Amino acid sequence: MRWVSGLLAMAMAGCAAAAELPLEKLNLPEGFVIEVYVDDVANARQMALGDAGTLFIGTRAAGDVYAVEDSDGDGRPDAKRVIASELARPSGVAVHEGDLYVAEVSQIRRYPAIESQLASGADLEFSIFVDGLPTEEHHGWKYIDFGPDGHLYVPVGAPCNICDEEEPFATILRVAADGSDYQVYARGVRNSVGFDWHPQTGELWFTDNGRDMMGDDIPDCELNRVSTPGEHFGYPYFHAGDVRDPEYGEGKDPGDYTAPVAKLGAHVAPLGMYFYEGEAFPEAYRHLFIVEHGSWNRSKKVGYQVKMAVLEGNEVTAYRPFIDGWLNNDEDDSYWGRPVALLPLVDGSLLLSDDYAGVVYRVSYRGQ
Repeated sequence: MRWVSGLLAMAMAGCAAAAELPLEKLNLPEGFVIEVYVDDVANARQMALGDAGTLFIGTRAAGDVYAVEDSDGDGRPDAKRVIASELARPSGVAVHEGDLYVAEVSQIRRYPAIESQLASGADLEFSIFVDGLPTEEHHGWKYIDFGPDGHLYVPVGAPCNICDEEEPFATILRVAADGSDYQVYARGVRNSVGFDWHPQTGELWFTDNGRDMMGDDIPDCELNRVSTPGEHFGYPYFHAGDVRDPEYGEGKDPGDYTAPVAKLGAHVAPLGMYFYEGEAFPEAYRHLFIVEHGSWNRSKKVGYQVKMAVLEGNEVTAYRPFIDGWLNNDEDDSYWGRPVALLPLVDGSLLLSDDYAGVVYRVSYRGQ
């Protein structure tokens, strides 16, 4: 394990970079504040909290997994270490019953009793929880989490922009609690890198990135809801419910596939999402937050923001910005950050990772 020991070392190594981030450009609703919570985390992606409060952060291209600790309990991290390195795009992390799960492209590692292992100072022990997933790196990085049923949910993206490959490509898998078997829980899913369960219905909702190379404004990226395990959400035949694919849609009926709950806009690249259930935010902001990582191949970039989907029961009635300002909107269409994933803290604030700026932000509400 590589250590960055103590708050002072963290400040010396990373806070110069944090100080250079133009946080003043970020727009939030009145009363909300955003600040850098963890600095110098190259390519920060999904996050998870241990039972004792350790923050685990996965990365994609960097190949590292971080553990961040608040040893004195003051609400500020004071120690950070790399606990695994040179992994195959370990973007997804989850903690379940004290064990840490790390998703690589073709396998998922399990580190038992992770916080006890970290406290011992010994080399970490792990086993392979899931093996034999596809090795293709295109859309091969993963977002993982355990559902209310105790199963691990694992998306397997399509290995292409558009193609018709056999399963498990373009699916979301549900893995048995002992890792021994999996079933296809959702089909026709091009590339989901974020999901959560509706707090009232218990249904799985997930974001899905729409295909490229059909122009600036079609097809929309999607927010979907699984009502029946095994449903098919259209890829590669239809996109956003009613956009027939020019290569694979001929002869197909859109009525055979499940339409999205909401169309989010073309190329916005929705990733992490979270149903806010805390009480720290005002009631008007206790809805569904969706992170838009941002476009890469659009003539005018879009996304690069966090938005809020307003819910009435099980339906989305509005979709509006919550945080924006990472996109500079200049002649060069430049940006200084790309938000990725959300994670709640026990005080009701939200952590937000940024794989371009290499930080984790904390979003909190402080009133007037």
